[in-house]
Amino acid sequence: MDFSEEKTIALAGNPNVGKSTIFNSLTGMNQHTGNWTGKTVSTAAGYLKTTLNNYKLVDIPGTYSLLSNSYEEEIARNYLCFSNLHKIIVVCDATKLERNLNLVLQTLEISKNIIVCVNLYDEATKKGIKLNLKLLSKRLGVPVISTCARKKKNLKELIAEIDSENTIENAYTVSYNETIEKAINTIQPELEKFNLKTLNPRWLSIKLLENDEKLEQEIKLRYPFLFKDKSLKTAIQTAKQLLNSNLITIEKLKDEIAFSLVKSAETLMQDIVSYTDKNYNSKDLKIDKVLTSKSTGIPIMIASLLIIFWLTLTGANLPSTYLANALFYIQEKLTDLFMYVGAPDWLHGALVLGVYRVLAWVVSVMLPPMAIFFPLFALLEDIGILPRIAYNLDKPFKCCKACGKQALTMCMGFGCNAAGVVGCRIIDSKRERLLAIITNNFVPCNGRFPTLIAIISMFFIYASNNALNSVLCALVLTALILLGVLATFITTKLLSMTALKGEPSSYVLELPSFRKPQFTKVIIRSILDKTLFVLGRAAAVAAPAGLIIWLMANITVDGASLLNICSSFLDPFARIFGLDGVILMAFILGFPANEIVIPIIIMAYLSQGTLAQFDSLSALKELLVSNGWTTTTAICTVLFSLFHWPCSTTLITIKRETNSTKWTLLSALLPTAIGLAFCFLVATISKFFII
Repeated sequence: MDFSEEKTIALAGNPNVGKSTIFNSLTGMNQHTGNWTGKTVSTAAGYLKTTLNNYKLVDIPGTYSLLSNSYEEEIARNYLCFSNLHKIIVVCDATKLERNLNLVLQTLEISKNIIVCVNLYDEATKKGIKLNLKLLSKRLGVPVISTCARKKKNLKELIAEIDSENTIENAYTVSYNETIEKAINTIQPELEKFNLKTLNPRWLSIKLLENDEKLEQEIKLRYPFLFKDKSLKTAIQTAKQLLNSNLITIEKLKDEIAFSLVKSAETLMQDIVSYTDKNYNSKDLKIDKVLTSKSTGIPIMIASLLIIFWLTLTGANLPSTYLANALFYIQEKLTDLFMYVGAPDWLHGALVLGVYRVLAWVVSVMLPPMAIFFPLFALLEDIGILPRIAYNLDKPFKCCKACGKQALTMCMGFGCNAAGVVGCRIIDSKRERLLAIITNNFVPCNGRFPTLIAIISMFFIYASNNALNSVLCALVLTALILLGVLATFITTKLLSMTALKGEPSSYVLELPSFRKPQFTKVIIRSILDKTLFVLGRAAAVAAPAGLIIWLMANITVDGASLLNICSSFLDPFARIFGLDGVILMAFILGFPANEIVIPIIIMAYLSQGTLAQFDSLSALKELLVSNGWTTTTAICTVLFSLFHWPCSTTLITIKRETNSTKWTLLSALLPTAIGLAFCFLVATISKFFII
């Protein structure tokens, strides 16, 4: 068997039909899958080897159509048009098959060599939906295969169809009204004279009638000779005159084409679907009525956040303690090793007390809460609750003249702002994408939680009961996050009125069906894809930061460490904002990883050359109070932790995503300015009260 040449297969489909799950099942890759729209924002490639061939599978962005009204549609359409594809697999949702057929029909206009994969067949069966896929295959003239990708059912049948060399001869063709068909037939014969390989002449005739400028630019790059052909130009002009004479404008033409697609899907689906219970969807509709209601949707969203934070706070305490003990035990053994080999003190200090100790702190503080927070958030996503949250936040973002998809990227920022920034790729408009990127840092990431939680617990929670403590802490933390969300709305609105003026674009957000979550798979994937990835990235920047911090704490000038000298220099400026020089210096040195802010503060107050760890929050509070902390200091530190420059990883990501130093600087300066303004306001007001 000759495997020297691989054949390329594209996976297309509406968002949230399980396309990425099929991709992962066929290729063995672990592309992240989820239960909300916009997961795949660029093409992903994997490889499948069968007994007959080698295949390259390309997972193109999920899209509802190929009309190039959005960035995803443009990527999907261009890939299907201009790639030398062996076959195209169009993945559909068995519970929403008629709606998904719209994309199937549009894909058939581009290529007849397609396979319709009806996924989520088990979900349809549970809801009492019966599908006659043999009849549908006969009507479409192409193979139709049912699958349940999550359980890997019928994938062998899909692979067998991929290997099949059967020629598609009588594939379904969408018919338009008589005038449009005459216009198409005027252009199509002229295009058939050329060997356009991947471009279907009939489909291209339609696009030329629509004046699709973006597509024409792509065609000019690949087939420049087309637009120089006089007979083709004449045919296009004649066809357009025919449409104009029948009062068919470009907009009306597009409407007619869309109507014909919907009508064709409706006709094809006659007698295909039957229901054992016509009210199969009533339960989902009742739940949606509650989750998306103006009166209950937002409170439920806030309650969900509160529960997640409470579970994270409660569950992370003990694992963090055990992990810290284990890592610092390793530190002791490393110290013994350095002493055994006779390493100089400066080397032991730099590598063990500097690099390793900071790494140990970051890992012990970050890993347990992330290992709880990310899976909980992923479960909300898998069930289908996160898309409802995005729906509830869509209108506020529209009022701010931003895209509703920003609600999704903002949610991503709770775990990691860098991940949220990358997620902004799902937003089509450059202006709205910049709005989402610049304001993503206003919601606190996982790295800022340790500082927020520690200060909230010490200065604002006075309950003696530990269980009540965690509930109150979660309440205060949720209130702070809502303040961050409010700041996101206000800042987005201000930017939309000034530096990034414009009108909001519309987008389609389809609410997916509620699904029983795959607990084991979701937890494992969220830990591998998110927790360990974010932790590794934080550790990569924390290691050199540990060395710098140790050097600053141990290099002295006239008996004072560089850390204390810098803190003293910053102190007058910091006190204007209710902080002190040590706090401000800790945030500056915490630029690589926000988790180390509190340890640096402790180290500076104790004048130690290494990061210190306290066994209890009460002992830590005593240290802070003895160094001048008041309630005002605590409030200002919390506010500055919530609003200050993004970490180094996030800023690097912003620079890469925007390719602009200007927007990267604005992303750092804007939250910092807002944070300092809040702190100044609190510090000024506190002068009139004893706080």
